[in-house]
Amino acid sequence: MAAMKAQELEAKQGFTYQVEDTVAVLVFDLPGESVNTLSPETGEAFASLLSRAEKDPAVKAVVFISGKKDNFVAGAKIDFLQTIKTAAEATAASRQGQQGFDRLDAFPKPVVAAIHGACLGGGLEWALACDYRIATDSPKTTLGLPEVQLGLIPGAGGTQRLPALIGAQAALDLILTGKNVKPAKAKKLGLVDEVVPTPLLRSLAVRRARELSEGLKVERIHGQGLKAVAQQGKKGGLGGLLLGLANKELWAEVALEDNPVGRKILFDQARKQLRKKTRGKYPAPERALQAIRIGMDSGRAAGLEAEARFFGELVVSDVSKRLVEIFFATTALKKENGTSNTDAKPREVKKVGVLGGGLMGGGIAYVSSVLQGVPVRVKDKDDLGAGRALKQVQSILDERVKKRSLTWRESAAKMALITAGTGYEGFKNVDVVIEAVFEDLALKHRIIGEVEAVTGEHCIFASNTSSIPITELAKGSRRPAQVIGMHYFSPVHKMPLLEIITHEGTADWVTATCVEIGKKQGKTVIVVNDGPGFYTSRILSPYMNEAAYLLAEGADIAELDKALVEFGFPVGPITLLDEVGIDVAQKVGPIMEAAFGKRMAAPKALEKVVSEGRLGRKNKKGFYTYDGKKKDVDVSVYELLPHGKNRKHFDAREMAERCALQMVNEAVRCLGEGILRSPRDGDVGAIFGLGFPPFLGGPFRYADSIGPAELLRRLEHYQDKYGERFTPAPSLIDRVKAGKTFHAK
Repeated sequence: MAAMKAQELEAKQGFTYQVEDTVAVLVFDLPGESVNTLSPETGEAFASLLSRAEKDPAVKAVVFISGKKDNFVAGAKIDFLQTIKTAAEATAASRQGQQGFDRLDAFPKPVVAAIHGACLGGGLEWALACDYRIATDSPKTTLGLPEVQLGLIPGAGGTQRLPALIGAQAALDLILTGKNVKPAKAKKLGLVDEVVPTPLLRSLAVRRARELSEGLKVERIHGQGLKAVAQQGKKGGLGGLLLGLANKELWAEVALEDNPVGRKILFDQARKQLRKKTRGKYPAPERALQAIRIGMDSGRAAGLEAEARFFGELVVSDVSKRLVEIFFATTALKKENGTSNTDAKPREVKKVGVLGGGLMGGGIAYVSSVLQGVPVRVKDKDDLGAGRALKQVQSILDERVKKRSLTWRESAAKMALITAGTGYEGFKNVDVVIEAVFEDLALKHRIIGEVEAVTGEHCIFASNTSSIPITELAKGSRRPAQVIGMHYFSPVHKMPLLEIITHEGTADWVTATCVEIGKKQGKTVIVVNDGPGFYTSRILSPYMNEAAYLLAEGADIAELDKALVEFGFPVGPITLLDEVGIDVAQKVGPIMEAAFGKRMAAPKALEKVVSEGRLGRKNKKGFYTYDGKKKDVDVSVYELLPHGKNRKHFDAREMAERCALQMVNEAVRCLGEGILRSPRDGDVGAIFGLGFPPFLGGPFRYADSIGPAELLRRLEHYQDKYGERFTPAPSLIDRVKAGKTFHAK
């Protein structure tokens, strides 16, 4: 009966068991899911299979492999974590995971992890507990412990096993950042023992398992140098060969980690750098650092206990809840087509045209060709512009080759997808044209006419405009249903958000096609309805305006920027102003004021700054200096501002709140006016497009955390003090009256 129940559990979790030449091959293929994930039930089923392999005298070794196409194990099942209500429950779950992998670690027969695809989080912890790891050389294969990105730490022994395998310094780099590594880097670190072609994975894994069972055990020392040692007992025995450690830097690292004084220096420095980046807003990296340090100072048992306790605390923390909510929001967006019509299907895009060879055009050409993987034709008004686009794409590829994420052959093959010129040659068969030219309605109307004259009836015209309403653009088209906005963010190849803007007449298939393009380009895509400034540009305007008002009132530039960074933004508003271009911001002001009235009026304080030719970073003349290694406030700019050099001290919390609440209030207006489809999209757009603090969850999660009634009270306070620009959004007032939050509880 027990055996029957065990087999039912194994089948339910998608495991199969097959013996090949004295090796038990355990295949994991979770039913009904695109990826394998780890849950308590999965662990129980795997333990049952290990018991079978242990008792079977015909089995000398085990191979653990995935049955998914491009996935090993993507990590723990996040849905399970959301069911946990207390820190004690989470700590118990962590201990259960640790004990399961400890049993695997102590298994009396060799276990080989055969890794293809994503091996992340709990999946990597699973592989770390095996004796040997083989990974494929596929670009789909990545390894990492990304838990900190969800406000968590590895909870199944990862904080202890990874440093023991590859050394503390390398482990800290992976665990504290949550970054993934490709197979070649993983082998260099010692994270995997071999990298092989995908078709050979299973056969080589079985071969290595059998060889290990015959005696040879390979160990890695801090990810460098190999030591083949004779082992008696558990795995049998063979003579070995010591391959010495000749690298002086490695010896220094080992010396640093292997004595108390050295470890103190290592961890104190790591904590200092960590605090500089997180500013105390993200507790998970600091807890991971503590767990690793405890394990190294007091032994593995103490380290595992600390890991479980910290994991428990973090699972129920507000920061983790917000980051997990963002994860689920972006996951849900990946499954949507951007319309209310779930039957709308994207059409195949075989070629993309890009108009404009500037910074945005070049970036769009890169993500369309290199990431989306289709041929791209770029058009600019002159050879210089066309060449600039090609040069920009090549420079990004060169950087990837330098970092070894591409070979030079792969780079050349991707570059061959892009051509450029000054005419419309090559546009006849494009399926989508993405326009990134100067923000001028008449110019864009002329271009729409030119494009429609040389492209097929099926061609979509997408504009990268950040301010001109798509409805107005569509008036210049004879195919208005195929006109849409695709608002990218600079630099295009790095910024994760794509904001797609539809007007009332946009066809559903057009929206679905553009959403699919964005996904293939690696973007998180939100779809918003048309309106001046759409969503992201619109909510950014009052935020930037408020920073300008503070400057006009005498605020110190550095103190103002610091206040918003301490609030959680990646950079302060004045630094952002320099990056975007002071002149660009000044041009947007009148547009927003014309659309929304005096509450969106920008202060006149910056007019002298622009008239003096200060444009920001692009001409190395703005609010900050750009002529040395260290960026400082250019104090001479104060002469162009009210109050001159006699700056006033403002409360940092109030400065941050004044700016942030302007963004939150405008986001609420966008929801009330139907620009946004949902609070979820508003949160994702603000975080991924504008850097709204992720640990706060976005404007709407932030509003819910302080309470809509409290948000209303604070806005009314500032309205009484500073006037109508702080007038609360009507939909906020309605929500408070109804006693509702923005996200359902």
